[in-house]
Amino acid sequence: MTTEDLSTRTLVTPTRRRGPRPYRQQSRSLWGRALRQAVMIIMVVISLYPVLWMVVSSLRPEGEIFANPSLILTDFEWENYVYGWTALGTPFGQYLLNSGVIVLGSIIGNLFSCSLAAYAFARLRFRFQRPAFAYMLVTLMLPIHVVIVPQYILWAQLGLNDSFWPLIVPKFLATDAFFIFLMVQFIRGLPKELDEAARIDGAGHGRIFLQILLPLMTPALATTTIFTFIWVWNDFFSQLIFLTSPGNYTVPIALRSFIDAQSSSSFGAMFAMSVVSIVPLVLIFAFGQKFLIKGIATTGLK
Repeated sequence: MTTEDLSTRTLVTPTRRRGPRPYRQQSRSLWGRALRQAVMIIMVVISLYPVLWMVVSSLRPEGEIFANPSLILTDFEWENYVYGWTALGTPFGQYLLNSGVIVLGSIIGNLFSCSLAAYAFARLRFRFQRPAFAYMLVTLMLPIHVVIVPQYILWAQLGLNDSFWPLIVPKFLATDAFFIFLMVQFIRGLPKELDEAARIDGAGHGRIFLQILLPLMTPALATTTIFTFIWVWNDFFSQLIFLTSPGNYTVPIALRSFIDAQSSSSFGAMFAMSVVSIVPLVLIFAFGQKFLIKGIATTGLK
């Protein structure tokens, strides 16, 4: 065999097969995964314990609620739900309805006003646009205690305190800067070629917003809806300031009414109605979790 033949021949070196990993490495990896799973399960149990304890306590007699911290029920006390529904003189369903009206109005207001403001900041060009956007972001840092007093004085002069208007009307004025910023980031991620193509066809800003951009903003709108529902449903401070009549009470104020420092408190009934009040939150989060994750992931908050 000549040297030329050797040089043209392709030398193939045999590859070694990787055998199975040693038993000690497999066992170490298995124990590591098991340890991580155990830690995660413990963290979940610790996080859910207060909620589970509240559910269990709503089914216990009044005298056993704070005497037994376990999650094991010996007997079921359904009387807490029956008594709690009418304990405040007004059926608890009225408080659920009041909260629902405020939440619905707040959602509509935020979707309407915040989307328009976001479109203006993201697509239009006008004087003092950047200072206005910076001022809008600064309002995120203002605590509610700074603005609640002027708002109360304003609504008192208009004679609209002790009604739902002070809690709903501001939502139609784009007062939630977080949602404006959320939608601005989402609109900026949409290609401007869509606007230019629609403008060539003779579309104005209204048609571009309603027919082109708004359908594409579904994830951001869904995120705004879910967050507004959760925040307004759980709001206690603002509703306590503006609502004084028992017939206008919302769920958080009604739950606080079960605890009285001057007389006996009905903790069993309060826990029972607390369980009832968190059912809408669990449902809205369960059905909207997919849209919530998608909305956060596609708004440019990176």
